[in-house]
Amino acid sequence: MKVLLAGGTGFIGGIYRRHFAERADEVVMLVRRPIMDLRERQILWDAKSSGDWESALEGADVLINLCGRSVNCRYNEANKEEIYASRLDPTRALGAAIQRCAEPPKVWMNAASATIYRHELERGMDEETGVLGSGFSVDVCHKWEAAFFEGQLPRTRRIAMRQTMIMGPEPGGPFEAYASVAKMGLGGPMAGGRQYVSWIHERDLCRATDFLIDLSEIEGIVNLAAPNPLPNRDFMAAIVSALGIRIALPTPKWALAVGAFARGTETELILKSRRVVPKRLLDAGFEFEFPTWPEAAKEIVGRL
Repeated sequence: MKVLLAGGTGFIGGIYRRHFAERADEVVMLVRRPIMDLRERQILWDAKSSGDWESALEGADVLINLCGRSVNCRYNEANKEEIYASRLDPTRALGAAIQRCAEPPKVWMNAASATIYRHELERGMDEETGVLGSGFSVDVCHKWEAAFFEGQLPRTRRIAMRQTMIMGPEPGGPFEAYASVAKMGLGGPMAGGRQYVSWIHERDLCRATDFLIDLSEIEGIVNLAAPNPLPNRDFMAAIVSALGIRIALPTPKWALAVGAFARGTETELILKSRRVVPKRLLDAGFEFEFPTWPEAAKEIVGRL
């Protein structure tokens, strides 16, 4: 199997690289600059224009596009513009290149975000009945998915992966951030802790990706989330328990706002209630290795 990764140099890309190093016959990276410590074959592109890089798409079994600037920043105009461009430009460039392929990729899986759903406390947001939200982050998601589904690609199956927080022990991921807060003694509820947290263990991310690649009848939008989202208070309690920490002070909303400003980020990442459920995966028969958070947190801490 030939797998092509675009935007695969970050935290999630590292998870996929390690996974496909074992499963795929060939892994090719589209990169904007050469990276010395990657063993995968690298092809340069600017993530927006056509070029010689397009030949890498020919005969690929799977294309996974993870391109997108981190949203862990202040939402000023310059950052907003970069967040849009870093998602829309590569997605459109890949779509246009696929249309020109003599032998296009069989499956194109594009990163998307489950933050497209509204702030929700009462029920799970699935692909069929989930209610979409509003605001800047949601607009980014709308435009990103619209760019992904532009044009006719009759020989390429497209899957928009609405990802929740992907949890693993490697540096740079969300678990590291939550664990660092807990280690400072601030592992109690955040802003009351009623807001739901949606997540998926890195192993289930890879297993679900394999499942979707192999199941040829699935296309369109798929939620990549564990089936049991939980309130922030319970989410943090599981991390504190897994780490063996005794002190877990709560953090009020005003303190989160001060901390977010000091770190150059937004409180939306913590305060928005994301109650996302993976209906399409479950209906198709996918079985999660880590369906509940306490067990997932313990496994991750065991590898720190």
